[in-house]
Amino acid sequence: MAILLASILAQLAAIALAIGTNSDLYISNLDISPDGFSRSATLAGADANSLSFPGPVITGQKDDTFNINVVDALTDTTMLRTTSIHWHGFLMGGTAWADGPAGVTQCPIAPGNSFTYSFQAKNQAGTFWYHSHHLSQYCDGLRGAIVVYDPDDPHLSLYDVDNEDTVITVGDWYHTPAPSAGLVPTPDATVINGKGRYSGGPAAAPLAVIVVNESRRYRFRLVSISCDPNFVFSIDGHTMTVIEADGVNVQPYTVDNIQIFAGQRYSFVLTADQPVANYWIRANPNVGTTGFTGGLNSAILRYVGALDEDPVSSQTPFSNPLVETSLHPLSSSGVPGLPEVGGADVNLNLDILFDFASLKFTVNDVIYEEPSVPVLLQILSGAQTAQDLLPTGSVYVLPANSVIELSMPGGSTGSPHPMHLHGHTFHVVRSSGSDTYNYVDPVERDVVSIGQADDNVTIRFVTDNAGPWILHWFA
Repeated sequence: MAILLASILAQLAAIALAIGTNSDLYISNLDISPDGFSRSATLAGADANSLSFPGPVITGQKDDTFNINVVDALTDTTMLRTTSIHWHGFLMGGTAWADGPAGVTQCPIAPGNSFTYSFQAKNQAGTFWYHSHHLSQYCDGLRGAIVVYDPDDPHLSLYDVDNEDTVITVGDWYHTPAPSAGLVPTPDATVINGKGRYSGGPAAAPLAVIVVNESRRYRFRLVSISCDPNFVFSIDGHTMTVIEADGVNVQPYTVDNIQIFAGQRYSFVLTADQPVANYWIRANPNVGTTGFTGGLNSAILRYVGALDEDPVSSQTPFSNPLVETSLHPLSSSGVPGLPEVGGADVNLNLDILFDFASLKFTVNDVIYEEPSVPVLLQILSGAQTAQDLLPTGSVYVLPANSVIELSMPGGSTGSPHPMHLHGHTFHVVRSSGSDTYNYVDPVERDVVSIGQADDNVTIRFVTDNAGPWILHWFA
C-alpha cells in the first residue's frame, strides 16, 4: 500500500491542475528540467505559482463559451516576450478575431498586458490544444491540451474513465531557446506528459507514469504538441481502439500503433486487461535520437499494485498500424462537390518547395512574410481583394459558401509535413501513401500529413465560416 500510495501521489504532483472555461492563463518564464537538463522556458499556468509544462489542461462542455484571459508576464530576453495563443481545432464561428495567430487576426500581446479570447465550442466536442502562434515560441514550452466533453458522447458505452488524467501529450524538447536554436534544430528529447530522458543525460530522470486499474476501460486522449517530429506511438501488450480524430468522432478502429503528426489528436480506448505490471509507453520520433534504450522516448503505464520501477516489457512486431484511409467518420454528411478530381467550385494546387537561396519555403513560388498589420485589421480597414492584402501573393480570397478543393503535392525538403487549416475541418479525399480518392466517407480532420514525393494529398471544405484563416505546416 505504501508503494501504491507513493506512486499515485507522485503522479498527481506531476499533473497540472485543470482550469475551466472562464480563467486566466498566465504566461511567464521559469527554469524547468523536463528531461534532466535545466533551462528557462516559456510556460502557462492559472497564475504565477502554477506554471507548468505542458500548460494546464483546459476543460469545458460541448457548446460552452470560453473566456480565457491571457496575461503576458514574460521577462526572459533570450526568448520572445510578446505572445499570442491559438486555440487549435476550434472553428471560431463569428469570432475569427479570437483565433490567435499573430499577423493574421491580431498583433501579439505585449509584456505587462493581457488579452481575453472569447469563443464558443459550438457543436464541437473532443480533443483540442492551445499553443503560442507567434513565430517559434511554442517550442520553448507554451503548449497544452484542451478537452471538450460531450454528455451525449455516442462512444460513451465504450469506456469507463475519461478525465484530465487520461490526457497524453507527446512532444519534442530542446535545450537551446528557439530564437537561437538555428533554422531546423534537432530535438534533444521526446517528452510524454512533460517528462522524458535525453541521450547522455541522467539515467534516472523521472518519466511520466499513467496509472490504470485492472479490467477498466480508459479513453486516452493523445495530443501531439510537437514542433517538428512525428511519432509512432504504442503501448506494450495493449491494442488501442481509435474513436476520435482531431475533434471528430470516427468509427471504432483497433490498431497496435499510431503515427501521429504535429497538431494531430486521437482518442483511443485501452482496456487494462493484462497482468498487473508496468508496461512501456513508446513514442519513437522520425528525427532526433530514436529507439528506447534507457527509457528514451518513453513513459510508463502502471497497473495499480505494480512496483514503482521501470518496465521490463518488450515491444512485439507491429501488425496493425493506423492507416488514415481506414478512418471513417461515425456520421458523415458526405463530401461536398462532385465525386471527381477537380469537382469543386474552386480548385487550387499548392506547390510547396524549399528555396535554398533564402532558406525559406515557398507556396506557388511565393515566400510568406508575416505582415506588419494583421490581415484581419487590413480587411476591417477596407482591403477586399487579394491584390489589396499583405503579404502579397500569400492571400487567397475565396467565395463564400463554396466548395474548395486543395491539392498539396508532398516531397519538399524535410518531408513529411503536416498541414493545418484554421477555422475548418476538412475531408481528406486523398491521403498520403494512397492514390485512391474517397468521395464517400473519408476522415474529417484539421491536420493532415502531405507525405512524400509521390503523394498528392487532396482535401475539400466549404467556405461557410467567414474570416482570414491561415493554412500552414508545423515543421
